[in-house]
Amino acid sequence: MLLALEVLQIIAPVILLAGVGFAWAALGFEYKVQFVTRLTMNLSVPALIFTALVKTEIDPEALKITALAAAAAYIGVALVSAVALKLGRLSQRTFLPPLVFGNTGNLGLPLAFFAFGQAGFDYAVVVFAVMAFLSFTLGVWLVSGHGSPLSALKQPIVWATVLGSVFLTKGWELPEWSMNTLELLGQIAIPLMLITLGAAITRLKPASLGRAFGLSTLKLVICVAVPAAIGLWLGLPEVAFAALVVQVATPVAVTSYMLAEKYGADAAEVAGLVVVSTLLSVLAIPLILAFVL
Repeated sequence: MLLALEVLQIIAPVILLAGVGFAWAALGFEYKVQFVTRLTMNLSVPALIFTALVKTEIDPEALKITALAAAAAYIGVALVSAVALKLGRLSQRTFLPPLVFGNTGNLGLPLAFFAFGQAGFDYAVVVFAVMAFLSFTLGVWLVSGHGSPLSALKQPIVWATVLGSVFLTKGWELPEWSMNTLELLGQIAIPLMLITLGAAITRLKPASLGRAFGLSTLKLVICVAVPAAIGLWLGLPEVAFAALVVQVATPVAVTSYMLAEKYGADAAEVAGLVVVSTLLSVLAIPLILAFVL
């Protein structure tokens, strides 16, 4: 009973804030999803990542092994998912990126913060940074059929991670006024990302919901089993293990739909995955949190 209440307290802010965005858009009020997404991904989230890394009190070696575990987990998920899609004779280009890369930003970071506190959030930031790098390189290459690893260097998230890691390992500090500014900028990221998630879902036009349910269930199983196995194998600290599993197991991100639409993959199929996996996560997240808490 106490565990159920604890899980409810964790997911309630996430559901309520996403519900605010959903209701706002459903009522017809203006919400510029692409503008807010660009604002958070290019300014607020990089500031959040940088300040989290600079101020973390977690051992840099623990963060390093968490990054290694995250990279191994995403590669493992990609390999297993690719085999499953091949057996099912489904398009790798359309379905593989959304099966691999979850909503670690809009949903995963807030969940880690509410569930595991500042330490869990710091570990989740590392997982998110690894996912972002792989998504902007491997993910874009998969969905578009072309692309260069150098494209990731254009992303502020990558540079925020690099600079934050350098400051962390060197013990450098910024003047207090600049850190306060970056922290203030970063604080808008979590509520904005959740509200944007809710607003974006109202605009999707899904197709093949039956197949979307099957693939969403498959994604959930793979994205819990693989990071859990890797976390246990590498002996991750308890909080790092929990953050890794929760981050990798997040539902399909709206950005997967945007990429599918941009590069000519089957966007309607991806929209179905976004909607169904997000709805499924309402039931799955409490079970995952009960498993890792």
